Amino acid sequence: MKRWKVIFAAVLSLALLAGCGDKEGHAEDGYGEGRMGDTMHTYFFDYTVNSAYLCDSFEGYVPSQPDSQLLVADVTVKNTNQESILMYDTDFQIQWNSEAEDAYDYPITFYTDPLTEEQLPSEYELAVDEERTGLLVFEVPAGQKDFSISYLELFEDGTEEGESGDVFFVYFTAEEQS
Repeated sequence: MKRWKVIFAAVLSLALLAGCGDKEGHAEDGYGEGRMGDTMHTYFFDYTVNSAYLCDSFEGYVPSQPDSQLLVADVTVKNTNQESILMYDTDFQIQWNSEAEDAYDYPITFYTDPLTEEQLPSEYELAVDEERTGLLVFEVPAGQKDFSISYLELFEDGTEEGESGDVFFVYFTAEEQS
């Protein structure tokens, strides 16, 4: 009898662990999180942060603040909706650990024009099942290495999905550019 209890407990544990894997990248109770390389599944699209690095300049652009550096993230976005969707690079924001309320920012295209064709455009349309990979470039505080890139679901009527809105975070440590 004791042996069956042990086997049952082991099978139940494996089933629970397998079930948890199915939720990766999906929001639960308004919140979803992942790590670099994980695909986040929003209401409209999937997105993956493929890689990220820190640098002092990008295509001649230097941070506007002397105590800042640039974070360059390679991101893939895929339309999973049933119709074409209009995307903005500012749909995504960067966060870092800080007590300050303004410990976040938008891509540099919020302040200036794109610097290269490799960047995701400021505004672009994704057809049904279309996938696009590009760079998001952010100004971040010098010395920070741990970040998250987030997306908040907002609908055309201004409402958010669910009562508190589904928000997705991809956490990572950025590498120094060599």
